Amino acid sequence: MTEQRHAALGIHAADPNHPDADALHLADPLERHAIARRARWLVIAVLVLLALGAGRTVISRIGSAKALEAGTTERAKQYVKTALPKTGDAGQTLALPGTLQGFVQSPIASRAAGYLRRWTKDIGSRVEKGEVLAEIESPELDQQLSQAVAAREQAASSLELAKSTVERWESLRKKDVVSQQDLDERRSSAAQARANLAAAEANVQRLRQLEGFKRVVAPFAGVITRRYVDVGDLIDMSGKPLFTLSQTDPLRVYVNVPQSYAQLVKPGQAVVVTQGELRGQSFKGTVARTAASIDTGTRTMQVEIALPNPQGTLLPGAYVQVSLPLAASQAMLVPTNALLFRAEGTRVALVDGNGRVTLKTVTLGRNYGETVEVIDGLGAAQRLVLNPSDSLADGDQVAVAPPAKGTL
Repeated sequence: MTEQRHAALGIHAADPNHPDADALHLADPLERHAIARRARWLVIAVLVLLALGAGRTVISRIGSAKALEAGTTERAKQYVKTALPKTGDAGQTLALPGTLQGFVQSPIASRAAGYLRRWTKDIGSRVEKGEVLAEIESPELDQQLSQAVAAREQAASSLELAKSTVERWESLRKKDVVSQQDLDERRSSAAQARANLAAAEANVQRLRQLEGFKRVVAPFAGVITRRYVDVGDLIDMSGKPLFTLSQTDPLRVYVNVPQSYAQLVKPGQAVVVTQGELRGQSFKGTVARTAASIDTGTRTMQVEIALPNPQGTLLPGAYVQVSLPLAASQAMLVPTNALLFRAEGTRVALVDGNGRVTLKTVTLGRNYGETVEVIDGLGAAQRLVLNPSDSLADGDQVAVAPPAKGTL
């Protein structure tokens, strides 16, 4: 209220005889009642606002507590990725290193002693069977042959004389001029002369065969891979080779198959051979034979592979990689990252429909790198935990993460 109104009210209140005194007495309670009512509404509004604020705070705190509890529960869950074992329907391929060898590889030596007169083929030369590789000069052998021929002629003359002597003595025996003993001695001398001639003839044939060894020839078609002599070298009969001859079509490849795969390799199986330097090229071969036994030192079985090489692309002695396809195994295959290696043995972690973990001991078979065979202890429908933690134990509660694309 304004100061003028207060002044008027004061005047009116001081003067009881004023004509508006009764009206003023009546208006004053009404004014106070209105003021009190407005004050009550104001207080109610403030209380309502305070209640709303308190309710909002309580609701916010309850929501935060629930969110915190849910987050704590969510973070407390142990999420795991799982996979199902599978059966090895497709065959496995075993990659093994090998070294190429000539199908026939032989050092060529000479049976005749002497000096090398000339050689006709050098390393890298392709030769046919019977082709001359070198010639040896052997004067001593020539003289021995000449002497043997003369000895044969001498033995032949002795035989002719013995024959004529026997004929004369037989005539004399018919006339009873000589004794039977003398005739038998002449017959024995003729037989001895005949034997001497046969021995001389055999010696001539032997020396002529040795003369033939003065020409060193290729025993089979192939490639000269080594030459160890030069013109003028002394050639003796110690077995020192003059050349090394290798047959390059087909080739042989020897590989050592581990014991765990030995039962799956059979003669006639097709293989693929690759060489690192020949990128994009592969060569097909066949298992020719196996050793059919395990080497006790290496626990491997030697396998021989026949490899056609009509173009001569592959060279003997080269290092190659042999891919050996194996028959499919009926054992269960599991990822290697599902295995637990503990004091109890090799185990896997299984998860049931309720997310409960069970650790189970398994027996392993062949290892294929990313997967491994499980021979015993696992079923086809049991779900495995991938990358299990070391703290995982029997009875743990886990949550299964959604499977990623490409999982087993």
